[in-house]
Amino acid sequence: MQPYRGLFVLDAAQGIAGPYCGMLLAAMGADVVKLEPPGGDWSRGLTTRSGGHSVMSTVFNRGKRGIVLDLASQAGRASAQALAARADVVIEAFRPGVAARIGLGVEHTRANAVYLSISGFGQNGPYSERPCTDGVAQAFSGIAGLNAGADGAPHKVGTLLVDVHTGMSAFAAVQAALAERAQWSVDSRVDGGAPRRWVLDCSLMAGAASLLGVPIAEAGLLGHMPAELNVPAGCYQASDGAWVMVALVREADWLALVEVLEAPGLLADARFADFPARAANKPALLPILRDIFARRPVADWLAALHARRLLAERVNTTCEWLADPHVRAVAAAPLLDQPGLGALPMAALPGLGAVLTPAPGLGEHTTAVLAQFGVRA
Repeated sequence: MQPYRGLFVLDAAQGIAGPYCGMLLAAMGADVVKLEPPGGDWSRGLTTRSGGHSVMSTVFNRGKRGIVLDLASQAGRASAQALAARADVVIEAFRPGVAARIGLGVEHTRANAVYLSISGFGQNGPYSERPCTDGVAQAFSGIAGLNAGADGAPHKVGTLLVDVHTGMSAFAAVQAALAERAQWSVDSRVDGGAPRRWVLDCSLMAGAASLLGVPIAEAGLLGHMPAELNVPAGCYQASDGAWVMVALVREADWLALVEVLEAPGLLADARFADFPARAANKPALLPILRDIFARRPVADWLAALHARRLLAERVNTTCEWLADPHVRAVAAAPLLDQPGLGALPMAALPGLGAVLTPAPGLGEHTTAVLAQFGVRA
């Protein structure tokens, strides 16, 4: 699907959330130009690096063209402003107020542009100037607090959860704005309406909160933290050292699990009668289950659990996931040949499939892009 073919997007964001939104637009046909400072997007300096590229920068900037402008110089700002004035979509992730000072503010865009700002805490409010990143957003939102480890301490999820989800949410917002802009174009021919801009404020704080819809609603309703869901769902170590994840969504799942575990005594114990009782008595229940799971290897448990149609899978490493026969059969991570790095597996986008166009080198298309839009270097 290439519905945005012919659309010009100026992606002036660094890092993850904004560039991920830009990459998704490129995947759907948009001409996305990645604007970087002379030192490059800071993501070029993280993860495995070679030939001016990094794995992180490649993942979030596939399918774009790349230019370098020095926004600290008058000439660089003038060129950036000229490009912004021609763009259908502008993506920026500067501190609130900075974009306007360097010529990339919403007032410098075309009359019907979609203008997306990505920030930590939003463009307004007492925390708008605070720096933020994925881990900080996980802490502030409560995600880390809900992810207590065996040591009892809160932990961030071990991937860039909030950054990626915020980028996906921003992509959805941009798509909605583009759809409305298309409708406005039709309506304006009838009623003569004046052009308007679509200004989108997407923050990591809001992105993190949108992942916590149920606990936020329930905690607000009750005035205190709700009980843990679906105890004893979770991970258990088998006799071979591997782990199995078991999920329970109905009371019938608990009955089936007890049958698989061959522990009928658990059904007669009033402490474990239902989800609320099991949550209240979790410290007594988990050691019993851990002892049972430790008696057989993970393959045996999965066979027994799947035979009862229970929700369970082996806890894989990323390498194990890549080697899994199902992952290979459905091409869930086809290879991208990235110059400078080599062949990298890229997770296919849900519903869209593979995006296997390489990420641009630093400033690779500066001359061509400026010439295309008649912008003086």
